[in-house]
Amino acid sequence: MAAPAPDAPETPAAGDRIERHVWIVAGVVILGMIMSILDTTIVNVALHTLGHDLHSPISQIQWVITGYLLALAAVIPVTGWAARRFGARQVYLSSLVLFTVGSALCAVSNSTTTLVLCRVLQGAGGGMIMPVAQLIMAQVAGPKRMGRVMGVVSMPAMLAPIMGPVLGGVILEHLHWSWIFLVNVPIGALAFFLGWRLVPHTDSGEAGRLDVVGLGLLSTGSTAIVYGLSELGSGAGVGSAKVLLPVIIGVALGAAFCFHALRTERPLLDVRLYSNRVFAGASFTTFGVGAALFGAMILVPLYYQEVRGQSVISTGLLCGPQGIGALVAMPLAGRLTERFGGGRIALVGVSLLAVSTIPFAFIGPSTSIVAISLVLVVRGVSIGMSFMPAMTAAFTSMRPDQLSDATPQINVLMRLGGAIGTAILAVVLQRAEVGTARTPVELAGAFQAAYWAALGIALLSLIPCVMLLRAERPQRRALAKSAAGEAGMEAMGA
Repeated sequence: MAAPAPDAPETPAAGDRIERHVWIVAGVVILGMIMSILDTTIVNVALHTLGHDLHSPISQIQWVITGYLLALAAVIPVTGWAARRFGARQVYLSSLVLFTVGSALCAVSNSTTTLVLCRVLQGAGGGMIMPVAQLIMAQVAGPKRMGRVMGVVSMPAMLAPIMGPVLGGVILEHLHWSWIFLVNVPIGALAFFLGWRLVPHTDSGEAGRLDVVGLGLLSTGSTAIVYGLSELGSGAGVGSAKVLLPVIIGVALGAAFCFHALRTERPLLDVRLYSNRVFAGASFTTFGVGAALFGAMILVPLYYQEVRGQSVISTGLLCGPQGIGALVAMPLAGRLTERFGGGRIALVGVSLLAVSTIPFAFIGPSTSIVAISLVLVVRGVSIGMSFMPAMTAAFTSMRPDQLSDATPQINVLMRLGGAIGTAILAVVLQRAEVGTARTPVELAGAFQAAYWAALGIALLSLIPCVMLLRAERPQRRALAKSAAGEAGMEAMGA
């Protein structure tokens, strides 16, 4: 056979090379994503300060976090339709403006109610940023390079929540708590300018009519469920009407939405996508990990401040080891996912998350800070090996024309999981009498109870991981068989 010409180096790998402009667009949208996702946890270290300054108990002040997460979950489903109707670029820029204005209003709030309402406005803008950014990158990168680019773009989803407490602690040590929100204003302005100059116009398909009924059912149902759970922290009994009625209404509205979506030609969220077992397993895995991750993230900062008496900056820095673990794990998780599949790696990650929660269930007022930091590193590794493999599996299982529906769904499940997890653990902490405990031992006991609940959430998250693992097996067998056939044909040709 003739040797290949030296000036014909194009191989499949070279043909799939990611151009410079793709990485430029990725950098621009990542800036907006980091800003919005940081605000899911940057407030965590400020809960104690906010509660003191605004004269509110944990059960009320936690709505500063939960309200933001619920607003994210409420608007994310609209992003697919909005991107098709107005264009992904326009929606991305508009969401940056709404988020930045909401941040400025949060900074000047003088009551818990006003702050929560402004956080909802902020979340309404922030909720659209990540799914639209992911959609833009999927369109710019193309299907062959989507997995690699989406892995990079998804990194803020893992790192920003972990680094939020560190940045929040540094700000609170030197500045008023309002600067936690004011810092978003210049960043938002820069992200808008770069987006306006560098993000291209893309075609997201035909919009159709907005499913107003579906939007009402889904947003109202999720809010009712979390509200009912939050009432537990106000002293209401598990079987009281204040708890049961909102939860039952929320579940009923969720079921009504599913029924409505199956009978509607263009629903707000296309639940038919869950007939794809890989997407279903990956989506529910992100829901479970979101609940375990975002929920437990309120506990470590509060423990350091309430039990150990640490300053806000020390608290933020002591939460940092999770970020180190995630940074180490994410590049490795990407390579392992390509080799073994998202289900296997996510199962390992969530198992590590559960195991690393156990030491916290025995935490005391004098537990070694070095030991806590080492466990936090392991938790960071588990986070990096949970989210990214699941999200990669979800995106790669979809056709390009399904992305505008699939991307909002996996994001709304992650955010809804985070809102429910935060509400549950805040309720457990409140009911363990963290607000009335007088000694460090009693306070530590309340955190132990909350971490047992966090362990239960992590263990439940193993179920969808197993679903994803089982769903991927036929797909991976087919790919392995195809690769073996191609190798055999190449050998025969040689």
